[in-house]
Amino acid sequence: MTHSQPPVPSHAEGSRIAMTEPELRAWGESFGRAATAPLIVTLKGDLGAGKTTLVQAICRGYGVTQPVTSPTFALVHEYASPSTPVYHLDLYRLRSQAELEGLGWDDLVSANALVLIEWPERAGSLLPSGHVPIALEHLPGAEDRRILLAG
Repeated sequence: MTHSQPPVPSHAEGSRIAMTEPELRAWGESFGRAATAPLIVTLKGDLGAGKTTLVQAICRGYGVTQPVTSPTFALVHEYASPSTPVYHLDLYRLRSQAELEGLGWDDLVSANALVLIEWPERAGSLLPSGHVPIALEHLPGAEDRRILLAG
């Protein structure tokens, strides 16, 4: 599977950027506009770190017009965009890697689509190489800011 190079700003790659929510949304929309499928993006962070907020922004930039919500209970949501489908996975409630098979994991991660995966650590060794890792962290002492680690 071939993936295009993701639009990771040179000042972000391998570093930490503190962002407000509006800045995070703007970064996500820019990322979405530059994304080219097939592309798998993983989003890691504690509860409330902004993963779903970032997914919403990436989807908006990619051309998704319908509301983007967390698939915590459904585990997978599919959205239409002008170019390819978008699959948004939230693996938080996954109890074992074996449950990925029931989600159609192999088909999802090999699709010509933008695939956004929250809680990727639950997929363990089944996570394909070549994905774009993004991590979000709470910024101690600044509740209105998050730290973004990309690339």
